[in-house]
Amino acid sequence: MAEKDTDESTNSQPRPQDQQPRQRRPRRGLLPPELIEVVVPSLKVGAFTGATGVFFGVTAGIIRDASPALFGIASGFQCFTLGSTYWLSRSLTLRTWGSEELTNSDKTKASTLAGATAGMVGGLIRGPRNIIPGAIVWSIVCGSGQAAVNAFQATDPSSPDQETQGKKGILSSRWSPLKKLTDDEYRHVMSEKMLRLDAEIALVDEKIAELRVRAADEEQGRNPEA
Repeated sequence: MAEKDTDESTNSQPRPQDQQPRQRRPRRGLLPPELIEVVVPSLKVGAFTGATGVFFGVTAGIIRDASPALFGIASGFQCFTLGSTYWLSRSLTLRTWGSEELTNSDKTKASTLAGATAGMVGGLIRGPRNIIPGAIVWSIVCGSGQAAVNAFQATDPSSPDQETQGKKGILSSRWSPLKKLTDDEYRHVMSEKMLRLDAEIALVDEKIAELRVRAADEEQGRNPEA
């Protein structure tokens, strides 16, 4: 009986692994993280373009002597729709194509498609007749803008890659007065300069010694008794 009681008492005691607190699973949000990474930046871009549209709409309303609030709301809503739709479509297209292996041509195509989508949505707001013209106009505008950005980035000296490539191209040109040296060539050039410097220092030391001898001779000539 005593053995059974001891067995029951040992079995009733909690095990060390049972005493460890259970890890709580992270709570999942309403939207997946991949969708949030695309939607949130699109809303930010839409907010910026919408604020710009409100500003210009209010200004146009004041100039036309109309209701600034009405013009501002209408223009802000349209600009918000265009900006958010464009950025959302472009982000989804780049993610689908693989954002790490994209060329400038792929970015221009993605921006053109996104511009066409945004133009269609903006045209739908203004009326069904404006869908096709809006898609054409905004595809041209966005594609041209992306091409201009690509061209600017290709010639931007502030970019580290472009700065390195630019220096390489300038130094490798035959018209350049500068030349890119290897490590061995640099050491050879520096050793020659050090030899020249040592030779010049030796000449200066010889001149100083000659001046000292002359000064000593002059002092002896002035003081013959000494």
